[in-house]
Order: sequence, then structure tokens, then C-alpha cells
Amino acid sequence: MNITKNTVPSVSYVLTVEGEVVDQADATNPLVYIAGVGMMIPGFEKEMEGKKAGDEFEFSLGSEDAYGPRNEEAIVPVPRDVFLVDGKIDEEIVRVGATLPMQDQDGNPLHGTVVEMKEDAVVMDFNHPLAGKDLHFKGMVEDVREASQEELDHGHVQ
Repeated sequence: MNITKNTVPSVSYVLTVEGEVVDQADATNPLVYIAGVGMMIPGFEKEMEGKKAGDEFEFSLGSEDAYGPRNEEAIVPVPRDVFLVDGKIDEEIVRVGATLPMQDQDGNPLHGTVVEMKEDAVVMDFNHPLAGKDLHFKGMVEDVREASQEELDHGHVQ
């Protein structure tokens, strides 16, 4: 069976960025996803389409086909009082370099990285950590099966 929309591939891979391994999944704990429903970055979906179990792959994606370019407008000051717990900021948690779970104004979850601590604000970068980066994937398709109706209804692999 080939990877097409509404199939469930299991994939082992190594992802490198600028020669450094940033993510990987092996055959004992592969990446499992529903193809063609927007779970994966567009360039990855396109490269994987048509492959079958046992196929090896290696490809690079420019940032435009991955997480997009860095957006300087996604670096914003957030008022310090947002981070107060019992009247103070826990500097073990809220510190430069820390990635924190947050919510946008509509309540959608997102992650931001603290880039600067100011007297009145915490400057957060809400870009994806791989935005603006070229990605290189190398791996193997371990398995491909049809997605169940329940998986399609819930939008994730069961």
C-alpha cells in the first residue's frame, strides 16, 4: 500500500538542521500520522506521498516548504504581570531561553521562547523553533495502512 490521503504511515527518520540532529524516530517508536489531513508540514507530506513500506527516503526542505520564514512580528513583549504567581515571577521557569506554554487571545495553545527579561515585560518569540531553517530528512517507511473511520473522525491516530 502506498502513502496517499487517509493512510497511516509509520516512519523512522533522522531530521537534521545545519548538520545537527534535531529530531528522530526509530523503528521501535516510529512517527505515525494520518497522511493528507494537515498533520505534517506540507513539504514532508509531498515528499512522502506514493512511498510504501520498505522505501528509504532522503530529502531536504527549504523553510518555505517547512515552518516558513521567521516572522519578526512574532517577537512580542508580554506584560510581566501575565507571569505572576502569588505576586512574583518564578525565575526558575520564566528565564531567557525557556519555552513556555501560552495561549493566544482566542484561547488557542501555542509556545513561546523567552528572549529577554525587561522591567515591565517578558519578550517572547512565538516563531516555531525551526522557522527560517532548511530541514533534511533521512529515513524509512516502516508500514502503511488505511486510517480507520474513528481516526479520520477524531483527526489523529488511535
